[in-house]
Amino acid sequence: MKIIFAGTPEFAAVALQAILDKGYSVPLVLTQPDRPAGRGLKLQPSAVKQLALKHGIPIAQPLSLRLDGKYPEEAAAAKKLIEDAQADFMVVAAYGLILPQWTLDAPKHGCLNIHASLLPRWRGAAPIHRAIEAGDHETGITIMQMDAGLDTGAMLFKRAIGIADGDTTQTLHDKLAPLGGQMIEFALRSYHSLTPTPQPLVGVTYAAKISKLESAIDWSQDAAVIERKIRALNPAPGCTTELNSETIKVWRAVVGHGPAGIPMETGGGHGLTLTEIQRAGGKRMSAVDYLLGLKKIT
Repeated sequence: MKIIFAGTPEFAAVALQAILDKGYSVPLVLTQPDRPAGRGLKLQPSAVKQLALKHGIPIAQPLSLRLDGKYPEEAAAAKKLIEDAQADFMVVAAYGLILPQWTLDAPKHGCLNIHASLLPRWRGAAPIHRAIEAGDHETGITIMQMDAGLDTGAMLFKRAIGIADGDTTQTLHDKLAPLGGQMIEFALRSYHSLTPTPQPLVGVTYAAKISKLESAIDWSQDAAVIERKIRALNPAPGCTTELNSETIKVWRAVVGHGPAGIPMETGGGHGLTLTEIQRAGGKRMSAVDYLLGLKKIT
């Protein structure tokens, strides 16, 4: 069985590794172009590209797959690579590009998507973040047969996991990524015995891409809403607030005014205690250490 793999971040790399571990042939990997990152803003390959290079897998990084779009030559070159691969499936996980119909039709059995939510809830780019932010008690992985819509394809199967009270996007990602790898391997192995099920029309929500403009904490909101947002934006882009005339990042907080931290007033009358923060240019630290540092300065 030949599998084209399309994905970009660590979530996708975990799935690609699971496919490789089971001995599937991967003749081609599609991933986003290298992006500037870090203080030096040097171009960095995606997690999927790094894994593909390690295994000697051919890589394509088109800016678009639309033959009638802004980058038709790149799309045409990718089309030839995809067609030449003669794949049975394309597996897609957090790739970051919209797949036009020709892409969906290219593999013998179409394209399977690993989506980090219980569809139809949280279609879109940031399902893990939005589930935490909304206060959902569970999420999961859905394996679906892709169509031209935004995460609207028929579902092959899904599995749920609970969201713990202290889960951040990072910790929940680390639970969902290996589950996605296990599930896609099972889907490939059992594809002909699985029955695609159309997504229900009720319960549809959309997980909009996270923007840095969402980082600033609105202290007029209820404490529980703010605390969930802090966890949802951890590890990126992080929540920010003004404290002692400087902008700091807030990484953890608890609802109520606890003894170990920085108490803040919120809407709703409950208050919030900051427990882990980061000053500009510094490292993450406990709020207690931050306060002790201020006492030493004064």
